[in-house]
Amino acid sequence: MSRKLSIGTKCVHEGYKPGNGEPRQMPIVQSTTFKYDDSDAMGRLFDLEDAGYFYTRLQNPTNDMVAARLCALEGGVAGMLTSSGQAANFFACFNICTAGDHMISTAGIYGGTFNLFNATFRKMGIDVTFVDQNCSEEELNALFKPNTKLVFGETLSNPAVRVLDIEKFARVAHAHGVPLIVDNTFPTPVKCRPFEFGADIVTHSTTKYIDGHGTSVGGAIIDSGNFDWQAHADKFPGLCEPDPTYHGLVYTEKFGKAAYITKATSQLMRDYGAIQSPQNAFYLNLGLQTLHLRMDRVSASGLKVAQFLKSHPMVDWILYPGLEDDSDYALAQKYLPDGCCGVMAFGLKGGRENFIRFMDSLKLVTIETHVADCYSCILHPASHTHRQLTDEQLRDAGIDPSLMRLSIGLEDSQDLIADISEALDCAFSC
Repeated sequence: MSRKLSIGTKCVHEGYKPGNGEPRQMPIVQSTTFKYDDSDAMGRLFDLEDAGYFYTRLQNPTNDMVAARLCALEGGVAGMLTSSGQAANFFACFNICTAGDHMISTAGIYGGTFNLFNATFRKMGIDVTFVDQNCSEEELNALFKPNTKLVFGETLSNPAVRVLDIEKFARVAHAHGVPLIVDNTFPTPVKCRPFEFGADIVTHSTTKYIDGHGTSVGGAIIDSGNFDWQAHADKFPGLCEPDPTYHGLVYTEKFGKAAYITKATSQLMRDYGAIQSPQNAFYLNLGLQTLHLRMDRVSASGLKVAQFLKSHPMVDWILYPGLEDDSDYALAQKYLPDGCCGVMAFGLKGGRENFIRFMDSLKLVTIETHVADCYSCILHPASHTHRQLTDEQLRDAGIDPSLMRLSIGLEDSQDLIADISEALDCAFSC
């Protein structure tokens, strides 16, 4: 078929195309190892001379088929699955950063990613500078050092749901000869494809919308193939110089546009082993088949709930870029014109007691650490994930102590609004 397929059709068909008499559903290759008839065939696989499978810790056919579907959705050239979104962000950055290097990240990112960069990376000798994503290009330019290797951000930040100006960050990163890595978990490629705006590498916590049913933890890395590593060979010796663990192979020379993902697989997955199980990859495949339908539903419902909260007298503030008076509305119209997602952040009037009463009074919306699921859920970071921090420490981390993260699922929006309305009445009158 020569005609370009729509995103919905890609969700259903890409990555696996059965031949005559083969299974209609993507098969689960639930095997740790693969058999070969002669020693040389196996040896050529270990030398990266031939493509194929020999041990599921590195690659598995089911995983590769699902990664290929995600790759097609994002518009990339190569992709890989990981055991979690955290592993995806670790691999994505560590694949080109090492001890003595420096990277730049937006500050308002998911707390787990912030800790990965701010604590673990520093222990590994990688320096990280955090920046407000609303900074000017001049302010961003000033943060680069001779040893800066990448810039990182989230398309929609977690938990504040702020929109990244991808073109601005890509433009500055490229001016300094480094790639922009974007975590696209909340919008998914259905609502935003960062490569179209200059991003070079995309990561996902597939645990969220892409799986969509809370069944399997996972992550993914997709490479656009657009960044010219060889043009900046002095910055990226791991990709552009001989790898002694593979007989002096040079990834950019041997694999071209697939160099980045091949290195991440053959080095990092080999050594760290953060593979996604084939069974979980199969569940992820099922989620992908309906991703376009679910994203349209949660985005439409999310806007309705956000509009309700915006108009409620007991709601002090709300952040949702689909609202016309939101400070990020213009950016959302540029990068997410078909809706963003079902996640929003808001605060209630009064003290923490009101927040707790509100959450405890909800019936359909459940209190969970999860987000971006088929079930609507809510979290108050100051009472849950960040409860060890003082209000001052929360503000330093970019989290308002009153912030609640609400994630709208697949329930009927009117039922959710009724549930939230009743809980608000109870919080302020009970």
